[in-house]
Amino acid sequence: MKRKIYNQLLEWKEKRSCKEVLLIEGARRIGKSYIVEEFARREYQSYMLIDFSKVSKEIKEIFDNYLTDQKTLFRLLSIATGVKLHERESLIIFDEVQKYPRAREAVKELVAQHTYDYIETGSLVSIKKNTEGILIPSEEHPLTMHPMDFEEFLWAIGEDELMDYVRECFEAHHAPATAIHRKLMNYLRTYIVVGGMPQAVQEYVNTQDLDEVDHIKRRILGLYRADIFNYAGTYADKVARIWDVIPSELKRDKKRFRIGQVKHGARTRDYESALFWLKEAKVVNACYNATEPNIGLKMNEDEQKFKLYLADTGLLLSHGFEEDPRIMQELYRKLILGKLEINKGMMIENLVAQMLCATGKSLFYYVNPEKADKEEHMEIDFLIAKPVITNRHNICPIEVKSTQRYTLSSVRKFSDKFNENIATRYVIHSGVYKEEDGITYLPLYMTPCL
Repeated sequence: MKRKIYNQLLEWKEKRSCKEVLLIEGARRIGKSYIVEEFARREYQSYMLIDFSKVSKEIKEIFDNYLTDQKTLFRLLSIATGVKLHERESLIIFDEVQKYPRAREAVKELVAQHTYDYIETGSLVSIKKNTEGILIPSEEHPLTMHPMDFEEFLWAIGEDELMDYVRECFEAHHAPATAIHRKLMNYLRTYIVVGGMPQAVQEYVNTQDLDEVDHIKRRILGLYRADIFNYAGTYADKVARIWDVIPSELKRDKKRFRIGQVKHGARTRDYESALFWLKEAKVVNACYNATEPNIGLKMNEDEQKFKLYLADTGLLLSHGFEEDPRIMQELYRKLILGKLEINKGMMIENLVAQMLCATGKSLFYYVNPEKADKEEHMEIDFLIAKPVITNRHNICPIEVKSTQRYTLSSVRKFSDKFNENIATRYVIHSGVYKEEDGITYLPLYMTPCL
């Protein structure tokens, strides 16, 4: 599985490995351990993998007794693992490092000695339970890993050049050839079904058996739910309630998350810790209301108004449809053929959110719920800043449309109200690329080009 994060690992090795340890964090089962070990195998003379989730008692005792004595620590680890270490040519991997917080605290001294390079991987690494009693060193540089994006999915199925062509079309402001557009939309619908969890993608590549793909996704969902009750402590019930209602909240026309749907009379501040847990677990992407569409959207963030998307759209499908496997097969088949007869707005908006997050963007939207004045009532799905900041016109509004027929009243009202702030106006839809009446229409697969 070719992953884009590999290039970031190379950059770290070349520029910063001598002065910092790299921490790769992300949700469970997104391929952190796989890509780091692949990187170690290719780029170092040798590597040592210490998986703290299943480390032997003997290895644990070595860490407990010699963590402050590097020379003895790695000599004994080398003997115990059979791995010969070479100064400046070996990588030490602390896998699932949240299981042994003392190792995180020790990296300050390990990096200072500069004998080997160090990479940590983990899930739930920022959860209070996994950081209590330790001082997180400044030498630790975090890097978030996401599920496989659409281009990585295309690479996995052998389509290495399609997204290069898409980027060329985007930069040239013209639509891809009709046949290529159809091909890309077919692949995109398949990606929605399969999702970006590497195990599910690998199963699809090997067998094209969507029943087995769904089985893998549900197994991952079960793992996530077990993590909630294993690690969320006293607010596990609140986390689980939020997790359970995400699909139904996304099915609504107004997708703002309503805490009152979790429990009658509940207030957002009562669920702040539960929301924090889900975000830190990297299983959701939170999108916050920006009260003003100005550069520095974070400064205008209203934390009381937000939308929650699942980090992977393939998981959202399986999470949202608790159906008989035979029904799921038919649902998947219709979706891939573009003939789905259910509300697919939640999937398409979730997909766009996932694509934006995969390119490193934070998620913001704009809403004015004013009902008395129709000209003030509007909601914009996403807001992003343009790449080059100027004195004016820095924010790009994005409207996502899941059907062939739609209106653009919100984006037009938004443009009139905030004309001085607005740069390019985007509509992301299933149609072709075009520019019309001051609006740029992007096919869904062009979202990563933004």
